[in-house]
Amino acid sequence: MAVCARLCGVGPARGCRRRGAAREQRRGAADSEPDTDTDPEEAGGGGGVTEDDEVAERIEGGRPLPPAIEAAPAGRAPLSLLELPPELLVQIFGSLPGTDLPSLARVCTTFRRILRTDTIWRRRCREEYGVCENLRKLEITGVSCRDVYAKLLHRYRHILGLWQPDIGPYGGLLNVVVDGLFIIGWMYLPPHDPHVDDPMRFKPLFRIHLMERKCATVECMYGHKGPHNGHIQIVKKDEFSTKCNQTDHHRMSGGRQEEFRTWLREEWGRTLEDIFHEHMQELILMKFIYTSQYDNCLTYRRIYLPPSSPDDLIQPGLFKGTYGSHGLEIVMLSFHGRKAKGTKITGDPNIPAGQQTVEIDLAHPLQLPDIENLRDFSELSRIVLEVQEQVRREEQEREQQQQQEEEQHSQQAACQPASPLGGEGVEGEETAAGAEGTTQDKAPASQPFVLPMGVISRNEDYPRTCRICFYGTGLIAGHGFTSPERTPGVFVLFDDDRFGFIWLELKSFSLYSRIKVSFQNAQAPSREAFDEMLKNIQSLAT
Repeated sequence: MAVCARLCGVGPARGCRRRGAAREQRRGAADSEPDTDTDPEEAGGGGGVTEDDEVAERIEGGRPLPPAIEAAPAGRAPLSLLELPPELLVQIFGSLPGTDLPSLARVCTTFRRILRTDTIWRRRCREEYGVCENLRKLEITGVSCRDVYAKLLHRYRHILGLWQPDIGPYGGLLNVVVDGLFIIGWMYLPPHDPHVDDPMRFKPLFRIHLMERKCATVECMYGHKGPHNGHIQIVKKDEFSTKCNQTDHHRMSGGRQEEFRTWLREEWGRTLEDIFHEHMQELILMKFIYTSQYDNCLTYRRIYLPPSSPDDLIQPGLFKGTYGSHGLEIVMLSFHGRKAKGTKITGDPNIPAGQQTVEIDLAHPLQLPDIENLRDFSELSRIVLEVQEQVRREEQEREQQQQQEEEQHSQQAACQPASPLGGEGVEGEETAAGAEGTTQDKAPASQPFVLPMGVISRNEDYPRTCRICFYGTGLIAGHGFTSPERTPGVFVLFDDDRFGFIWLELKSFSLYSRIKVSFQNAQAPSREAFDEMLKNIQSLAT
């Protein structure tokens, strides 16, 4: 009763409301003194079970509270928030972002007391981070919802989302999410080669949780001996690193041979004896030796999902694709006006993660021959090379025209001010976009498709019909990304979730299938931020 009275601004008993008014005048100045705390962890004051927790229980349990002395007389609207009932203030404060509550706690001690109510923080955990667990169970361990919000969710909010680990040319895809009362970093792995349509695999690399009220605990999940002591350091805004403090948990009793056999079963779903191709065996051994060096410390850089537009050919996003002896790799498809780009999120010693593996020219669709002639590789090659020559001539004409316009512009600038209107360039872009749309409208809904004779495909179960094809280029290079060059190819759109690419020079076919996972906290804040991210990961790969 005494605590409830203090919160509501009345005396210690129901009969003291008259003398409480005089005391409120003396306490008015003290109640309105601001606090200087800004951390959400401190927004509700100290922890533990206090008299103010009884107030929270009465508010949450619906038991009536004594009316406040500041309550507005009947017929008059409240002039201040302090005149509102505590139950209503709890609802109001609970609807505010958690990052605003520390500032609210500095207004006065009454607000600070109300912000100790766990109902407020339970709602913020649910609405901001999707925590749907029964947070009342935390009372057994002495951890409050405010502790979960301030010491776990708010503190590590910057690492939520998608990340690419720095593992040399191999890269990777890490998704950090709030999972119940944990923050878990899941490493996403493509399905076993060549089953490109199978769902993604994933395994935990680390987790963070609140064992006690003091601070959150970071645990490394690598290896087969269970969670053990780890550390996370946020290097800068879009970069953080993890470190394992007990690497002996990563070792197996059978030594490196047992570790390799276990890794091979997880990575490829087979044994080394099942892989007859000698070059493929070398690539697998090389990857195991290289990636094993990063089992104790890793650095991650943020990546964004590509922004979408109603004019995009299909929904951009992440796809898994076949890459010959390298197995399945993760590629990000994004659209940039008249171009579409496929950027590697995972890579290999030839084309490392971060490089642009394919580029599609949406202004140059290809009309495939009938199904019989399509089987002839030389016929398809002839069509593609003709378009390649056309693209080369158009680029030369654009460069010459641009050079002439610059010369004319410089000559006119000497005689008269330049016109501020840039209508010709805009009109040209609109015309190109309109031509692209017209070509797609004229294209049949579907047409028969078959790979030409001699083209190698890891997956023979590719679609036998396609929507439309475009001219494109693919990036090839020697081991160690030596002598890279872009070579002509064919982009084949099968449906909304699958596409392919025919590498003419390699006489091989890559099939790509969409990764159907709803990633949270992965949207780019702007198109400029996404483009900058692409440049950064490509420069790091180079």
